[in-house]
Amino acid sequence: MPLIELYPYVKLAHVSFVASSGLLFATRGAATLTGQAWPTRPGWRRLSYVIDTSLLAAGVTLWLMLHLNPVRDAWLGTKLLLLVAYIVAGSFALKHGRTRFVQCVSFGCALALYLLIASVAVTHRPLGLLAHA
Repeated sequence: MPLIELYPYVKLAHVSFVASSGLLFATRGAATLTGQAWPTRPGWRRLSYVIDTSLLAAGVTLWLMLHLNPVRDAWLGTKLLLLVAYIVAGSFALKHGRTRFVQCVSFGCALALYLLIASVAVTHRPLGLLAHA
């Protein structure tokens, strides 16, 4: 069976991991900002790593299946750069932000970046839905 025949299943997995990752991050971030300790416990961090690693694996599989190139396909290159920014903002929101203000701003930025990444992925445009504004 050619790999491309698995495309619908890999895409469904990728989208499911995107939703799971975003929901877990939003929940952990909100809990962190309200002073709860559970978001930094090892089990929750491991769950996040498993989901995000699976998300990355499904994304790379789609990339290979569709012969995408982040240099040629500007939307993909943009998505990857935004992903790095999202990871940095998320780490300051959950762990490295030294003040509540930094955590709050980082959390807001990370959520905005998450939505922008999703809109870039859906529209296949570097500005995502912002291109239609």
